[in-house]
Amino acid sequence: MTSNGPTAGEILLEDEKPASDGPIVELRGTGKAYGNVRALHGVDLSVGARQVTCVLGDNGAGKSTLIKIISGLHQHTEGDVLVDGAPVRFTSPREALAKGIATVYQDLATVPLMPVWRNFFLGSEMTKGPWPVRRLDIARMKQTADTELRNMGIVLDDLDQPIGTLSGGQRQSVAIARAVYFGARVLILDEPTAALGVKQSGVVLKYIAAARDRGLGVIFITHNPHHAYMVGDHFSVLRLGTLELSAARNEVSLEELTNHMAGGAELAALKHELAQVRGVDVEELPEKEDLTAPVVASGDSKT
Repeated sequence: MTSNGPTAGEILLEDEKPASDGPIVELRGTGKAYGNVRALHGVDLSVGARQVTCVLGDNGAGKSTLIKIISGLHQHTEGDVLVDGAPVRFTSPREALAKGIATVYQDLATVPLMPVWRNFFLGSEMTKGPWPVRRLDIARMKQTADTELRNMGIVLDDLDQPIGTLSGGQRQSVAIARAVYFGARVLILDEPTAALGVKQSGVVLKYIAAARDRGLGVIFITHNPHHAYMVGDHFSVLRLGTLELSAARNEVSLEELTNHMAGGAELAALKHELAQVRGVDVEELPEKEDLTAPVVASGDSKT
């Protein structure tokens, strides 16, 4: 990296890099309570390099709380959070970023009217010249942004165009490439396909796979089991703040994942009652006894 001086997202120094091939980020019985309200309880999660871990759940399942704990926005109140095998308790997102944990939220934290290259370096601008009259090194930032975007397979004709003119999928892709450049080892993506159409969702999924191929561990937060199954190596389903399912790709089918995500057990229990309602087709609903028990995987779940 060629930026001047240390930044919050600077690539880790050699003595900060992990010495083993174990999980980069690991949660052990982790939970979070807000007073008497327990938003998350007993969650186990492991994220390794070159692995996409998909965290699924309906609204209120605890996905946002999980993101906030890993990204350093909130501190956990039970269990442990480990980075490179060492317990941590982040007090700010800057501390998480210094450990290589970057989060791309749905709003992307971009300035729509600023050009693409400016957004790529927003908050970490390259400068040149002697102090105190240093100025922005625009040419180097444009060249670096173009190179890094192309390394991720993203080709933009004009980096001077406002980032707000890009499609939703392209903006997500730029945010992913930016996180990779600034030293992310674990990339948390918060519902990146939620507001996108089929084609643009495919674009984002392509770059999620590209980030994995670059050696990152990816935490893909989503409520869409079909999107998750296309790129996921491991699946964790949250329900009401607890871990209902934790399984590697070869341990769960798309149908089973969808059933867990959609509350298959509850629907199965109501199947007889729903069958009495005119206009409701219950043929595709599972029987309660046909639903497999949650698979709780331990150790390295990488396939």
